[in-house]
Amino acid sequence: MKKLALAIGATGAIALSGFAATANAQSAAAAEPASPHTFTANVTLASEYRYRGLMQTNRRPAIQGGFDYSHASGFYAGNWNSSISWLNDSNDEVSAPIEMDFYAGFKNTLGDGNWNYDVGVLQYYYPGDYPGGYVRPYTTEVYAGVGYGPVFLKYSYAPTNLFGFADSKNSWYLDLSANVPLNVWGLTLNAHVGYQKVQDVSDASYTDWKIGLTKDLGSGFSAAVSYIDTNAERSVYTNTSGRYLGKATVVATITKAF
Repeated sequence: MKKLALAIGATGAIALSGFAATANAQSAAAAEPASPHTFTANVTLASEYRYRGLMQTNRRPAIQGGFDYSHASGFYAGNWNSSISWLNDSNDEVSAPIEMDFYAGFKNTLGDGNWNYDVGVLQYYYPGDYPGGYVRPYTTEVYAGVGYGPVFLKYSYAPTNLFGFADSKNSWYLDLSANVPLNVWGLTLNAHVGYQKVQDVSDASYTDWKIGLTKDLGSGFSAAVSYIDTNAERSVYTNTSGRYLGKATVVATITKAF
């Protein structure tokens, strides 16, 4: 009986082994290669919307979100949107409560992977109603940037008028940023300084800067808080409500990525 049990056990083991091998082979055959295409989305609630240091929602909260496509080759395209009020704040005849950004480009790593680059084009679009003779704020920028590790330097050039400034073609923006993982509590240090050159518009050029923290909350959620300030000229960047657009502030956001 002992020999018979051993024989049956050995036969069963061989049978199970053969079954497992067959199952693994079928699984491998059924498995498909990873798709080179990636689709993602995001939504953000912000205490206010600041862009290049300037208030876009008159110190009020904003809701934001977008969609992105990327390819394994490095090509990407996407759309990002936000509620805004700055156009109406500067002219009550304007009704354009949404900013819509459309972009496409190519980014990848270089050498050992520490170096990276990003080149592309970005269209800022503000659908709405404008009075006759109003300079539309629609802006196109082409950009190129290079980074090493957590540090990135980016140059953006506008062949169109810039955000409604008349005769401001050829304006540009230089942005130096760093996002440094702190390896504690899921925190990342965010730092930025930028210079906006507004071509042929007196006193409109300025510098902005930011320092802040982002925390990974898990399940696709993250929260951020940052201190933002500028040296923008008050006479240029004060809206009809008397609010200075470049005033220092603290902005808090919570984001969900899908």
